[in-house]
Amino acid sequence: MHFTSEQRLDDGVLEREFTLGDIPGTLWTPESAAPVPLVLMAHNNGLPKAEPRLVARARYTAARGYAVATIDAAECGDRPRSAAAEQARADLRRAMQAGEPVDEIFESFIGPLVENAVPEWRTTLDALLELPGIGGPVGYSGGWTALGIRLAVAEPRIAAAGFFAGGYVPRAQREEAPQVTIPLLFLLQWDDQGNPRQRALDLFDAFGSKEKTLHANLGGHTGTPWFELEDGCRFLDRHLK
Repeated sequence: MHFTSEQRLDDGVLEREFTLGDIPGTLWTPESAAPVPLVLMAHNNGLPKAEPRLVARARYTAARGYAVATIDAAECGDRPRSAAAEQARADLRRAMQAGEPVDEIFESFIGPLVENAVPEWRTTLDALLELPGIGGPVGYSGGWTALGIRLAVAEPRIAAAGFFAGGYVPRAQREEAPQVTIPLLFLLQWDDQGNPRQRALDLFDAFGSKEKTLHANLGGHTGTPWFELEDGCRFLDRHLK
């Protein structure tokens, strides 16, 4: 892992950009004399790691005493895009504009993104846990629920996760949901136009966790209330500290 820049922010959080092979990422760490837990914070499919809402959540969480990391996984952010991915995006835009069904396009697009992202996230996790000042346990927090499900099943070091029911979850991850047994906090925007409410409720029901909490709020896709970030940190505090 090679750090390419760093700056101390107004809230005392240290923000560092890094590269790990071809993987670009950002790490936020608080001022702390003792090792702190780590939170992996993934963005929605394809969005950049510098997406303002993600950065705001990361800084807030780091100021609460966590190391927080995100990356641009393959096909995401400024990483090179394959011809297949670009065609899928074009097909998706066309279908949505025409009011046509989009599930199969999402399936062919999001499924490979998840499978390609998981190894890079696990490689990043390995490198982060070798850094001084970062210890376990590890949490996951992010809008990319499909990736979170796959990581929660594949990566035993993840002890708790917060998911947002705002994106398409491929069939493979919906089928894996019963294998997710870590504590979960699941956020749902009740009026999210792009995410069928019943599908999100069915997914929550399918998770195998003995401790799982559903927070549902009125409003559309980007209308999650700010207080949910504070509640999310309390959830992490219960399970990672």
